[in-house]
Amino acid sequence: MKRDSRLSGVLHVLLHMAERAGPTTSDQLAKAMQTHPVVIRRILGGLRDAGFVHSEKGHGGGWTIARDLADITMADVYAAIGRPSLMAMGNRTEAPGCLVEQAVNAALDTSFHEAEALLIARFEQVTLAQLAADFHARMAARSSTPAQEHDHG
Repeated sequence: MKRDSRLSGVLHVLLHMAERAGPTTSDQLAKAMQTHPVVIRRILGGLRDAGFVHSEKGHGGGWTIARDLADITMADVYAAIGRPSLMAMGNRTEAPGCLVEQAVNAALDTSFHEAEALLIARFEQVTLAQLAADFHARMAARSSTPAQEHDHG
């Protein structure tokens, strides 16, 4: 089963944007993410609608982060991308006639909901500012230059 990596990708894009002094074009972000600019525009369009990023057209335009990184949590970004399912597992059937399967579904449903609640609570505790600080600490420990990190070189 293919993993849903949208949250990871969006957080990655936002941190690249945070490292730039000015607007970042979809082409620049696509190069860093090794994807097509249309994918970046689609991702950032949803974040723009949620008020996390801003876009300017024309010469010198591009995408910028519209809020302070400390004010944006992973939960905010997760919500902005549509709250995709966090669990790859699920019930064999949703409305079983078998009483054994009903008992299994009840136990699994409770466990899945509790696990998702814990994960969302953790997302609410992590800001983009914390992710950016972690990136900077890793960069300093590696003694690399910011340009190498931005270009995934």
